Amino acid sequence: MNLDKVISGFFIILAMTINFGFFYGDMHSLEAHSKYELFAAIIINIIATTLKLGDKTQMGSVLLATSLVADIQLIAAAIVWTVAAYVFVVDAEIMGIIVSLSGGALLANIVSVALYVGDTLKSKR
Repeated sequence: MNLDKVISGFFIILAMTINFGFFYGDMHSLEAHSKYELFAAIIINIIATTLKLGDKTQMGSVLLATSLVADIQLIAAAIVWTVAAYVFVVDAEIMGIIVSLSGGALLANIVSVALYVGDTLKSKR
């Protein structure tokens, strides 16, 4: 068993599941989405991104690209939420934007997990 692959796979899948946990719920409801869960999704995605930095293969490059997309979208969602909380009011429209950005990150994470599983199945023992 390769411990590096276990840790990397753990964080890739954890990033997707935490992102899904934030995304799931009424899109326009502030109560259905926790700012702490968004923060956790950002941190776990950044950890998953750093674990993908050392891979020099073509698959590693694609996995890194999907992770960077997820990071950017989750950070953008946090910025929108922060600006709205301190400058405006977080209403249904703003919450819809935040959840939509996290949905894009979720899609990038799903692609990343699918590629990771496909690469794992393709690799020889």
